[in-house]
Amino acid sequence: MKKLINRPEDVVKEELEGIALAYPDLVKVHFNPNFIYRADAPIKGKVAVISGGGSGHEPMHGGFVGMGMLDAACPGEVFTSPTPDQMLEAAKTVYGGAGVLFIVKNYTGDVMNFEMAADMARMEGLRVLNILIDDDVAVKDSLYTAGRRGVGTTVLAEKICGAAAERGYDLKRVADICRRVNLNGRSMGMALTPCTVPMAGKPTFELGEDEMEVGIGIHGEPGRERMKIKTADEITEMLALSIIEDPEYRRTVREFDEEKGEWVDVELVSEPFRPGDRVLAFVNSMGGTPDIELPIIYRKLHEICEKKGLKIVRRLIGRYITSLEMQGCSITLLRMDDELIDLWDAPVKTPGLRWGV
Repeated sequence: MKKLINRPEDVVKEELEGIALAYPDLVKVHFNPNFIYRADAPIKGKVAVISGGGSGHEPMHGGFVGMGMLDAACPGEVFTSPTPDQMLEAAKTVYGGAGVLFIVKNYTGDVMNFEMAADMARMEGLRVLNILIDDDVAVKDSLYTAGRRGVGTTVLAEKICGAAAERGYDLKRVADICRRVNLNGRSMGMALTPCTVPMAGKPTFELGEDEMEVGIGIHGEPGRERMKIKTADEITEMLALSIIEDPEYRRTVREFDEEKGEWVDVELVSEPFRPGDRVLAFVNSMGGTPDIELPIIYRKLHEICEKKGLKIVRRLIGRYITSLEMQGCSITLLRMDDELIDLWDAPVKTPGLRWGV
């Protein structure tokens, strides 16, 4: 294992110390429990948007804390869910009186701990809603999930919901926006190499020199198929067509009903992409992919979308949701409407994403 670290057990703590020193104008870091929050929080009358998950996926989530995006992010240990105590303290710290939206990736530990945190927060008088992201078309169930995993659409939801909250949308409206983003987003990724968790000291899985894994999860979970390495165009076509041709997707999720004061089952339906749809195209590095390779993926994705009648109206290309040093990429397509485009274009200023300021 070759990594720019000191002791494996200190990786997350020292990362957070470095973030606090590097971006004091944007964020503050709270330790024990650990969370990153906006330097100007709490903002009175504004819905607070919070997310989190295991470390190792940077810049998601901590790199997206700041104006126009997240109010706080809770980092767990590497590839390990944060605890309810982290989320509760983060919510109390950034609570401005208008409520809190938890954006939760569909991983079993994240879902359970964010639900517990929301219940604990309500007992202390805070309004909290949880919205699940489950956009990975690769597999229905994985090692860490019941249902589809939450991946690339999470980043897009954090930006769009952050903009909505910044504009003064109320809690229900921000939650509705988040649900809409999730229902209209689909993703799939692949890996050329595994990654190594510092505390484990060895790769999370093994791939031959001439092999790749298609449909990989962001923790190195198995995908749809292991196969011989193909060209960039062939890989892009496999990922893009799996997303574009994914059929209607129905599932039941748990959401909190404020009127009833209890968790309820909600039936959700994601409609397939259709010719004429406007989309945001997101080409993401899994961490170790050189920047020179991502535009090659986007080039082919643009061609495929044109052939399928999809109009790319916005795009994001770069390293935004990673799996440590894994080489590979993911593609996300998000169906857009006028409101989502407007919110996407709104100013944002975070360590990991900024424009318009």
